[in-house]
Amino acid sequence: MNILIIGLVLIIVGLGIALFFQVRASKAQAEDGQQLLNDYQRRIDELDKLLKDYRALEQNFDNVGQGYEQALLAFDKMEEEKMTVLKAKEALEKQSSELLAAKNNLEQAVMKKKELIQQSAESILQKIDYTLPGAVQMAMQVNNILNLNDVEMETAIECDDNCMAAEITAQAIRQTGIDRIDYLRFVNRVSEEAQALMLFTNQAMVTRVLVNLLDNAMKFTTSGTISLNTTTDGTNVEFTVEDTGEGIPGEDTERIFEPFVKLNSFFDGAGVGLTVARSIARRLNGDLKLDATRASGARFIFTLPI
Repeated sequence: MNILIIGLVLIIVGLGIALFFQVRASKAQAEDGQQLLNDYQRRIDELDKLLKDYRALEQNFDNVGQGYEQALLAFDKMEEEKMTVLKAKEALEKQSSELLAAKNNLEQAVMKKKELIQQSAESILQKIDYTLPGAVQMAMQVNNILNLNDVEMETAIECDDNCMAAEITAQAIRQTGIDRIDYLRFVNRVSEEAQALMLFTNQAMVTRVLVNLLDNAMKFTTSGTISLNTTTDGTNVEFTVEDTGEGIPGEDTERIFEPFVKLNSFFDGAGVGLTVARSIARRLNGDLKLDATRASGARFIFTLPI
């Protein structure tokens, strides 16, 4: 009986031990299974994240692709506009070049005509016989034509004449006929130093300056005296034209040298005589000024290098 009980106890103990180990093994197996499930879930989560990242990249790629296409379209449009602008620029440059060529041709043609007019007019002045009636009037008309022809000219004047200062003043007096006017007194003074003074200049142009100054004095002097004085300091010759006329207001001392300015519209002329006179003086490396210090009348000073 005791043996039976001991056997049963041993059997129960063995079964308990076996069950313990079986439960333990089952628990370990369950833990391993849970670990496998956790690992599997983690991999699934990682795959989901990778899938989301892939879809995000795919979306970004699509967006980049659309932006790239839009950029290409914008670039193509810019290229088309650039070509249009370049063509317009080429057309404008061609038109500008043609206009410039036409302008140069026109300026050359005008210059040739001006030179022809000047040569013809100067030839007429040389051939005029001042002993004949109307000769002075003809000379002054020719001078007016030369003045209008010479307005706004800026080209240098060639100097190739050796002439005496007294000869130039005599020619200007003869051309204007100022010494024959009976309603005023004309005085021509040449200093002793200037009596035999030789100038290397353009005689016709210097004469025109004096003619314009004498003509201006005659227009604004109805009585009294007009004088032409010639002096030299050894470096320059100075021609001074003075009159006892109505004078020039202080505010007009420079304005009178502007083209087409006339202080008195009752007198003939286009208002370019003094303009051309100063232009010629400066193109001969000299100058023409109005003495603004005079209280009455007018005094013009024409200086010229010897």
